[in-house]
Amino acid sequence: MPEDVEMNDSQAPPAAAVSDAPAPAQSTLHHLKEIASVIEAGSLSKEVRRISRAVRLTIALRRRLAARDVAAFLAFALPPSSEAFARLSALVPKEDGSEMDVDTAAPTAQVSIKHGLPEIEIYCYLLVVIFLIDNKKYDEAKTCASASIARLKSLNRRTVDVLASRLYSYYSYVHELTNTLAEIRGTLLALHRMATLHHDELGQETLLNLLLRNYLHYNLYDQAEKLRSKAPRFEAHSNQQFCRYLFYLGKIRTIQLEYTDAKESLLQAARKAPTAARGFQIQCNKWAIIVRLLLGEIPERTVFMQKGMKAALTPYFELTNAVRVGDLELFRSVADKFSSTFSADRTRNLIVRLRHNVIRTGLRNISISYSKISLADIAKKLRLDSENPVADAESIVAKAIRDGAIDATIDHANGCMVSKETGDVYSTNEPQIAFNSRIAFCLNMHNEGVKALRFPPNSHKEKESAEKRRERLQQEEELAKHMAEEDDDDF
Repeated sequence: MPEDVEMNDSQAPPAAAVSDAPAPAQSTLHHLKEIASVIEAGSLSKEVRRISRAVRLTIALRRRLAARDVAAFLAFALPPSSEAFARLSALVPKEDGSEMDVDTAAPTAQVSIKHGLPEIEIYCYLLVVIFLIDNKKYDEAKTCASASIARLKSLNRRTVDVLASRLYSYYSYVHELTNTLAEIRGTLLALHRMATLHHDELGQETLLNLLLRNYLHYNLYDQAEKLRSKAPRFEAHSNQQFCRYLFYLGKIRTIQLEYTDAKESLLQAARKAPTAARGFQIQCNKWAIIVRLLLGEIPERTVFMQKGMKAALTPYFELTNAVRVGDLELFRSVADKFSSTFSADRTRNLIVRLRHNVIRTGLRNISISYSKISLADIAKKLRLDSENPVADAESIVAKAIRDGAIDATIDHANGCMVSKETGDVYSTNEPQIAFNSRIAFCLNMHNEGVKALRFPPNSHKEKESAEKRRERLQQEEELAKHMAEEDDDDF
């Protein structure tokens, strides 16, 4: 008996430890089944927000996806005799010698999904495409994405629109990875026409951005502008898609020499972009810096010192310094030093345009420093390397005087430039113009902030119960938790 008592006492602490231990983490398959139940609930109640929530949960889960989890979920969500199950199961690689996760999901969720909702089927296509892209199986991903697009053409359900817009993005992305974007341009145009006829506004803005990206990838700026100008206009539904649209619009306006509109679009895209989209913000800032230089502005030093962007913007910082000084030789050396970077960013042609701005900046510095200077000395200071530098200097000075860049006159008899005295800038309209632009910017930002506010429907008529309030707060917490992962995936 004493021995039995000692054994019970010695086993008591482990029992207590087991009871105090945290519950084991739920399996990936269990999370996928919960997502399927959310999609089913959204489909039956026709709530698009539930479908969006399911997509956010999937993006947060994609790093944990394994082949066995995807295969098990397909067997759970799709009927074994369906064509989709046979096609998708063949694309998922088999893992030998590994057991599937044991799932303890509620039986109600397992039974309710087996009647084959279109939303569940499209979600399975989306899940397989994401898994194949993450595992760098691009040919299989292309096959799966093409099959999903063919299936989407036969559906017209608003609850499918959110899933369809993601599939459109991955469909274009996988073809971009395999350098076959030109092959799907006709398909994207047909899908955009179909989305317009179905009044699928989220699909329209997604497909419009994909088409603009497709055209710009091959430098077809005229076709991109024609499509953009004739596409239907409506209020943006996705902040990420709106940021992309502003970026593409800024690039088109830059090529068309409309630098003021391009600057506004690029800066707005960089400002609206999510914090996690660092690569997108870097691209916006690169183009915005070039556009500001072409406008004759010098970006502030803080633009180049933003967190996480300093290394990527270093070539543009040195380029800006060369333009600011007006040193043509320094400008050439910087352009040659970072030629590979500028070519990769597709800004090399724009940098060629900056040569004239460098010369004009140097000429402005000369006109401020000298009240009278010969054209030969101007050619030497600007380091013009043409056959007749004096004649080139004279034409450059004449054009700068005509454009209002400098306030001077040319003495043709003596071959020199005579600068006029600098007047008081506050006696002109420039301060008023600067204040008006700042006020307009602040008012525009305030109006956009007011438009972005959201309020629950009938909040002034119905009082919210405690249970509904708890449910709403829980959904808001989940939304905030998964927002970063969603933004990271989108960009």
